[in-house]
Amino acid sequence: MIIVEARLDRTVYLAGEVLECFVSFTNQTPEGAVPLNSSDSESLAWASAQLHCQCSVSEARVVWPGEDTGEVPHGQEGSDTVFIPSRGERGHTVLSTSPRILFCDLKLHKGETKTYLYREVIPREAPPSYRGHSVKYSYKVTIGTQRVGAPTKLLRVPFRVLVVYDLGDPTVYEEVPPSNPFLEEQRQEGSLLELAGQVLTTITGRKSPNVYNITNQRGTVGKFTLFKSAYRIGEDIVGSFDYAGASVPCMQFTVTLQSEEHIAEECRRKPSQAVATMSFSRHHEFCLHTQRGHMILPIPLSATPSFMTDIVTVKWRLHFEFVLACSPISQPELPTSQSESTTWQGPSSVAVDTMVWDLPIKVLPTNPLQATAVSLIKSSSSIKV
Repeated sequence: MIIVEARLDRTVYLAGEVLECFVSFTNQTPEGAVPLNSSDSESLAWASAQLHCQCSVSEARVVWPGEDTGEVPHGQEGSDTVFIPSRGERGHTVLSTSPRILFCDLKLHKGETKTYLYREVIPREAPPSYRGHSVKYSYKVTIGTQRVGAPTKLLRVPFRVLVVYDLGDPTVYEEVPPSNPFLEEQRQEGSLLELAGQVLTTITGRKSPNVYNITNQRGTVGKFTLFKSAYRIGEDIVGSFDYAGASVPCMQFTVTLQSEEHIAEECRRKPSQAVATMSFSRHHEFCLHTQRGHMILPIPLSATPSFMTDIVTVKWRLHFEFVLACSPISQPELPTSQSESTTWQGPSSVAVDTMVWDLPIKVLPTNPLQATAVSLIKSSSSIKV
């Protein structure tokens, strides 16, 4: 019996990075057991490795362009000796690298282990990993191996892909002044992680506060300040409210961080189907008779940043819900000295109306090393051959 184990160095990568997977083959034939070839060693005919991305869609909401389903009939699973990484997988193969042969005719003595390193570049044009209402993109490393005269066995290890756009555009980077003006500037080409870090830092580090006046047909509700409009996953969205001078009293508000899933028009099952939304974090606060307030919304590291493919576009927004009083509410009388106290009894019933406001924001990827630290994806998997 041979145990095949595949182990990734990490579970989250950027598109364009080199993925490394260590594949080990161990002969664990128990003592007293007779090997299949009636000798002291076990043998495998070949082993191959490949990356592929599967896209599965909800047939009730999405029409896949074209007629090829990309699926293998379930009755043929395990009966074919050809290396097909997507065999048995649901959905459509939207990205597949060329297979790489790890070995041919491997013989292992009892207790012997041999390890091979599989390295592959994740294509820059790869879509990001995503699990939505109607569309799902999932990545796997598939290792196929076979004994002579036996069906092919497949071992899959999932991983996550993040995409940082405009890595090749030099205008994105900010020029850093040299520390010594008398030395000639020498620009060194960094790794993909360093370049991606520069792009993300440049975009998300621009703190130019945006002030929004919140109004309705009856007057001013308040002002909302957002200190920047682009964030990385794992960051906190911080904003402040100013109700000074408001003519419409706001009793309470709720802010929800949401992602929007827009299906391309040519891929919609129904032309009038609504945009699917997914909520992540929420902030609720009572603000009657207050002058200022604030909100903090964390962006989970497991969330998928904004992206666009031929099938789906994912955007992010802040969804506000304000509960407004239809008439002014008298304020409590404040005590004249600190030693005095007062109690204010609010009205038993108040006529209110609700105002909804959606504010678009940009959500970008983060360093894959940080995302790997909290990832729930297992970095290794094994099978018996």
